[in-house]
Amino acid sequence: MADLTALALICTLTPSPDPSSSELMAQHILDELKGHAVDTSSLRVVDYDVKRGVQTDMGNGDQWPTIRERILAADILVLSTPIWMGHPCSVAQQVMERLDAELSETDGAGRPIMYGKVAAVAVVGNEDGAHKTIADLMQGLNDVGFTLPAQGGTYWVGEAMQTIDFKDLDQVPDPVASTNAGLARNAAHLATYLKTANYPAE
Repeated sequence: MADLTALALICTLTPSPDPSSSELMAQHILDELKGHAVDTSSLRVVDYDVKRGVQTDMGNGDQWPTIRERILAADILVLSTPIWMGHPCSVAQQVMERLDAELSETDGAGRPIMYGKVAAVAVVGNEDGAHKTIADLMQGLNDVGFTLPAQGGTYWVGEAMQTIDFKDLDQVPDPVASTNAGLARNAAHLATYLKTANYPAE
């Protein structure tokens, strides 16, 4: 198996070190990836000064380039977001806007620079919208050039109009744990293949 690395971008609105359901969900996935010999790391995007825009570097102290370097160094990207009003949160949308710049970036062989990288999506919330949120983010990630594994989305949604969050649970529900395990297994498998046989150049 090829040496693999994974990065989770946590799109919580909550700065560190306060607890985050999005971070907890991502950590469960990273723990599963470790079982497939994947080196893992994570960061909360909100802890960085990420400027608004659609360029790789917006200047004026923009810290997106630091995050971008870590994305480029990883084989697997896990994007974890809460649902707000039925949609990905604003931080997740900002990440997608910044990733839009990669449409014009290429590697040494002329391929889109995100070719050969795998992306998965994790969603938490206590309202409807999990499937739509996963669909929106997966579409954008695929447009940029990431490859999506089979069943590469996972979510937990609590009872609507209640206050229990994923981080409030005593343990991960079995269906979520099983989904996370399958996501990690498929992501590691796909990343291993792509690392040894990337998409052909033009």
